[in-house]
Amino acid sequence: MLFDTHVHLNADQFEEDLEETIERAQEAGVQYMTVVGFDRKTIPKAMEIAERYENIYAAVGWHPVDAIDMTDEDLQWIEELSQHPKVVAIGEMGLDYHWDKSPKDVQKEVFRKQIRLAKKVKMPIIIHNREATHDIVEVLKEENAAEVGGIMHCYSGPVEIAQECIDMNFMISLGGPVTFKNAKLPKEVAKAVDLKHLLVETDCPFLAPHPNRGKRNEPAYVKLVAEQIAELKGISYEKVSETTTSNALEFFGIQSQ
Repeated sequence: MLFDTHVHLNADQFEEDLEETIERAQEAGVQYMTVVGFDRKTIPKAMEIAERYENIYAAVGWHPVDAIDMTDEDLQWIEELSQHPKVVAIGEMGLDYHWDKSPKDVQKEVFRKQIRLAKKVKMPIIIHNREATHDIVEVLKEENAAEVGGIMHCYSGPVEIAQECIDMNFMISLGGPVTFKNAKLPKEVAKAVDLKHLLVETDCPFLAPHPNRGKRNEPAYVKLVAEQIAELKGISYEKVSETTTSNALEFFGIQSQ
């Protein structure tokens, strides 16, 4: 049994074969998923999918690349949706210094607003980080994000920072890059971080794990991530799948079925 904690089944890439994609995931042992909405287009689709499928949940937030587009009305909308029974987290949110659509100060302001909202509605947060590790950790500390905790989504930083995040009540989620031959840091993190602090994800349709690298990613492939972690840790695949699923259910406050 697996829990893919970060999927974008609401992306255009799944428009033609959503049903079949979910069936393939179930056949691969993926029982639960969290579909993440991060702007005006993807949030309604995330909600629609979560409402349609029993074991698929939603996270709603605002992506840092599009921070410049977020209005007070959007923040209010996210707050209202947080009360929906299938919404389990606020996000993805964070900082992305790779693209330059949204200035860094605007990204930080939108990030802080969402952390404060999460604390107000008492929900965990999902963090997107690209080339902004130091600033992310600084904002999380300044805003006392430990109060709600969260997920470091598709974590790619060093072990020391992972431990800092764990100390702030965050889970470390590993995705496709842990299977890449040249991905040194995710492999080190998989080995070093205690299994009780780990989650697995695909971030599909992006970052497909080896041997599907470069193709469209999908939730069924989260099994490859769990298998790689098991191999790196020298423990059974069953242990990884069982523990990461139970971690995710507890983190999201979901009763197992």
